Amino acid sequence: VQLQASGGGLVQNGGSLRLSCTSPGFTLDHYAIFWFRQAPGAERERVSCISSFLGGTFFADSVKGRFTLSRDRSKTTVFLQMNNLKPEDTAVYYCATDVSSNCRALRSSDMHHWGKGTLVTVSS
Repeated sequence: VQLQASGGGLVQNGGSLRLSCTSPGFTLDHYAIFWFRQAPGAERERVSCISSFLGGTFFADSVKGRFTLSRDRSKTTVFLQMNNLKPEDTAVYYCATDVSSNCRALRSSDMHHWGKGTLVTVSS
């Protein structure tokens, strides 16, 4: 599974961005898709996850109420909608999967496949 993350950019405090995670030629609906982020000098942290089939979601407390996850109807893309962005959201964002169907995995080391990161910068 090759994942590609895109959609990052520079946005002002309070702005919005939508990140996409795709796998060309491969449907993602069988796998839980995770989003991690890594700020400069910090460890990679789990931000959110959407499970396969039923589409249950998880969000870290730091983003709960501001970020949402969805899958497109073609099942080839997972979207991370980020609203009310804050400077502390500045990081490189990665999508990943542990090729399971659920969001139980907690650590980046649990992931089997990673997309190339996309940089999100929120200016104050």
